[in-house]
Amino acid sequence: MAALGLFTLPLSSQAEELPAIQLRLAHVVNSDDTYHIAATRFQELVSEQSDGAISVEIYPNASLGDERTLLEGMQIGTVDMGVITNGPVANFVDDFSVFELPFLFPTAEGAYSVLDGEIGQEILDKLEGVNLKGLAFTERGFRNITNSRNAINEPADLDGLRLRVIENEVYVDTFRTLGANAVPMAWTEALTALQQGTIDGQENPVNVAAAFNLAETQNYLTMTRHIYAPAIFIMSLPRFNALPEAAQEIVLDAAHEASAYARAQNAATEAEQLDEVREAGMEVNETPDIAAFQAAVAPVYEKYGQRFADYLPRIQAALE
Repeated sequence: MAALGLFTLPLSSQAEELPAIQLRLAHVVNSDDTYHIAATRFQELVSEQSDGAISVEIYPNASLGDERTLLEGMQIGTVDMGVITNGPVANFVDDFSVFELPFLFPTAEGAYSVLDGEIGQEILDKLEGVNLKGLAFTERGFRNITNSRNAINEPADLDGLRLRVIENEVYVDTFRTLGANAVPMAWTEALTALQQGTIDGQENPVNVAAAFNLAETQNYLTMTRHIYAPAIFIMSLPRFNALPEAAQEIVLDAAHEASAYARAQNAATEAEQLDEVREAGMEVNETPDIAAFQAAVAPVYEKYGQRFADYLPRIQAALE
């Protein structure tokens, strides 16, 4: 198996011995989103490296269910694999929640060094305890706040804002600490709630604001970069274990390479996406008072520091 960062794929002679294998890969976003870019690149890579023996059918737009439903389907083997946001995964293995702590990662490069290193692999391996196989960390990205109510520059501007967050307690506590009315819900429900005005805003990377045309319902985007959100290529453990060893290697290495590709695409297109949302009518604040936000979330670290005592100090040391 290739080491992380070194994508030495099996020889085609090995691929020639593989039987025909079909995998169903699901995600909950549309075909403009980073998840679909990662999924499509994975589809291409496994086909190339298996000489066509492994084919991947992609199911976007939550056509097989929301992220919790997809994970539960993988556990019992009715869904083969997916690209899943880290927050919902943390509801199955709590250690993933450490990555949701606000302002933990100062840069994307720092996040990659942790996620692609020893710490990230240890936590990925824990998915096997719940009948899932973590293949690789891909990317949702640095999350930012959009809303329809008012411009945001400091925590006080969030007071009472009805803000959709991921269904994860660290997210909920973070935004309640900041003064928002945090409303946990699945993304598919959030889009309807934004259109109906039952929530004022949401928080996600710029690529989501562009891919889902959030300027139609959101007037303001604030580049808080409050959480770096990983996503994960995850597979049903029974399905993975049933694959021939050569196919397992192809799947693992393709997931790593597709993840790196998606990260590069995100980095290359963020400025263009910011221009898109501005042109669509969003007011963008690229320089909010980050220090004020960091100070305001100190109680979140006080609450969760002991819970993540195994990993938080190691992550902080790795980032120094």
